Amino acid sequence: MAEVNGARAGERAIELEGVSLWTPGGFDILRALDWSVGVGERWVVIGPNGSGKSTLLSLAGAVRHPSRGRVTILGGTLGKVDMPALRQAIGFVDSGTMPLDWLTAEDVVLTGIGATLRPLWWSYSDEDHARARSLLDLFGCADLVDREIGSCSQGERGRVRIARALIARPRLLLLDEPAVGLDFAAREALIAALDRLSIEEPDLTSILVTHHLEEIPASSTHALLLREGRVVASGPIAQTLTSEALSDCFALPVECRHDGHRWSARAPADWSRAKPTVSVH
Repeated sequence: MAEVNGARAGERAIELEGVSLWTPGGFDILRALDWSVGVGERWVVIGPNGSGKSTLLSLAGAVRHPSRGRVTILGGTLGKVDMPALRQAIGFVDSGTMPLDWLTAEDVVLTGIGATLRPLWWSYSDEDHARARSLLDLFGCADLVDREIGSCSQGERGRVRIARALIARPRLLLLDEPAVGLDFAAREALIAALDRLSIEEPDLTSILVTHHLEEIPASSTHALLLREGRVVASGPIAQTLTSEALSDCFALPVECRHDGHRWSARAPADWSRAKPTVSVH
């Protein structure tokens, strides 16, 4: 089989077949969802609040089981695989989790080796320390190595979180709205770091959840649009991020633009006046 980015062509990192997930009270979060992610692909998942994005990420991260259907992650089918062992091959990044404020940035990255909140200093090798510093450098944080994480900005902390998720050399990286709360400069630094990562680790499969097209790295290859737990559109990013598909996804007129490098979207200034009224009889 031919290789693409060092991985076998056609090899799947994530496979969802007929997946539904509902709460004990019967509320449907995901509905009959099919999704296939190839090794080395860099996906972005977009949708309004309540569309099921974070729930989908919890399945991809081997944190939850589906109520119906089959989920296969890195070759292991949920329900038939050792979930804790599978999670060791998955890096997860959100905007909340961060170890103790008095740890240095290097210490924080090292805690990713055992997914602990406190460092296990006696267990780290010289190679571990070197990799931690290399990852911080990759994300533009080389000057933070010895700085306490509590004194770092939100943007710096976000990049340190990604370095922490990567130190154990995961095969799958999941990012749940990593740019939330960041100012413009910090957001752009984060996006640039993700683009550098796609060059440094081309075999790494990544899934980025966001609400905003402006947060999509230029290196993204595919997109999935969700609404009310259902797939609106899915596939190569240039074919999926269209004004029509985004309008369906957000239930309002959306103008989608791509400048050859980055994406953006806006609603027409008069869209609210153009919305159809509903008559009640």
